[in-house]
Amino acid sequence: MSWPHEVRWRLTLWYAATSSIGLALFAIGSLVVISRVLNTRADRFLRDARGGFLVELAVESREYPEDADAIRMTVREVRFEETRFAVYDANGRFIVSTAEFGPEALVVSASTAGAPLLRTPVPLLDTAALRRVVRTRSAQQSRTDVLLTVGAAESEYRVMIGGASVHGRPYTVLAVHDRSEHHATMRRVAAAYAFGIPLFLLGAVGGGYFLARRALAPVGAMADRARAIGASTLHERLPVGDARDELGGLARVVNDLLSRLEQAFAQQFRFVADASHELRTPVAILQAESEVALSRENRTEAEYRDALAVMNKSSRRLSCIVEDLFLLARADAGHMPLHAEPLYLDEVLADSVRGWRSVASREGVRIELSSAIDEAGAPFNGSPSLLDRLFLNLLDNAVKHSPRDGVVRVGISRSGKNYEITIADNGPGIPASAQPHIFERFFRVDAARSRTTSLADATDSNADRATAALPYRELFDSAARTATVTSGAGLGLAIAKWIAEAHGGTLALHHASALGTEFVVTLAASEAVASMNKPA
Repeated sequence: MSWPHEVRWRLTLWYAATSSIGLALFAIGSLVVISRVLNTRADRFLRDARGGFLVELAVESREYPEDADAIRMTVREVRFEETRFAVYDANGRFIVSTAEFGPEALVVSASTAGAPLLRTPVPLLDTAALRRVVRTRSAQQSRTDVLLTVGAAESEYRVMIGGASVHGRPYTVLAVHDRSEHHATMRRVAAAYAFGIPLFLLGAVGGGYFLARRALAPVGAMADRARAIGASTLHERLPVGDARDELGGLARVVNDLLSRLEQAFAQQFRFVADASHELRTPVAILQAESEVALSRENRTEAEYRDALAVMNKSSRRLSCIVEDLFLLARADAGHMPLHAEPLYLDEVLADSVRGWRSVASREGVRIELSSAIDEAGAPFNGSPSLLDRLFLNLLDNAVKHSPRDGVVRVGISRSGKNYEITIADNGPGIPASAQPHIFERFFRVDAARSRTTSLADATDSNADRATAALPYRELFDSAARTATVTSGAGLGLAIAKWIAEAHGGTLALHHASALGTEFVVTLAASEAVASMNKPA
């Protein structure tokens, strides 16, 4: 992965960009604030300096009767750092100024914020022009001080123009503050920013990269560990640092995903192993019967018919297992169409019971059907073939585990907005340890629960006796009757549960004890077809 596409570099670049923008805004803002603070301090200093000048002028005017002498003595005595004074009479004539400040040309660089004498910008004030400004102000007899920013050729000044009185005669006093130190300070601050900000950004980029790398190190460790996890090492988990932060939460989520993936792989492995085991039984029977039939010459027609009958039954069981596996595979992949249509649930159940009674009677088991549905019937939207498969699987399970002369009780009723179909047998029940697993694929309870010996279990112990054809026929005659609908491989309840859930319902084990087992199918009533006319 190239460096611009790494998260750590993208985070670093984003951090550097935001830091640069933030520092630039800070630098600009701080320069503006510093400049305003310096201007405010300079203006305050000018006012204080002018106030001190006026105080000294008042003192000197008491000692010197001549105005010019008092003014000149005041200008000579008053000294402020970087501040000069100039005095003009009422006619705008220059009288005196601080030695370093004369009536040189002044350039206006700022307006007077509404002061009357500079409403129109004046680009150049020579000595005569300055006298006109002073005369204008004196003629207006303005009592408001005027602040100007003027520039000379090499410097910039802040000028305060205000009035003064000596022996009752008006004068104009200019207090001028040199702003060279102000600009020098701003240049030093700007230079410090120009030097310090890049260094800070360089350190910020380095620190940001270090922090991003350190923060993302657990992600790299998780990626390395996840990259090393394969199908044979799904038991491994990602390292979880601080379980309270986001990375710890991510590790927990991935570990949960790995747990589900491990469980799915284990289920798939068991599925393949169990499917291979179940398919091996009928294949072994077919192979044994064919070898026996071919091993001896001059066999009678009856013997060949017996062998073909066993092979036919084994092939049907093999076909049933394959169909069950195909059905579950399509259901898992979501490729099993439901083909729902309006029907009456009580009629589908009655047809299923009617078709299974002959099988049950051969085993000496009765099936009793009771209905608590009124004459309007039980309208429902569903697949008739799948619902019939659901009921037949449950009936097959009940008959298979009922004792001879036993009774399987089937009932249908409506409870609120749901239909409840119950199928109960009076067999030996299901052990508590097995109840949580009865809907798992290929799960079968101990053979002691079943009234008949499983064909798969019997053939596993006899598959190596290829020449003994009679035991295979006897065993198959005992177990083949239970393989008419389901494969006998522990798939019937799993298929029934999927069919119930595909119709928006549930299949649950209601109770299982030594007195029998009862399953309950709950399906939502379909009000949309409740207005159908039930056929007589």
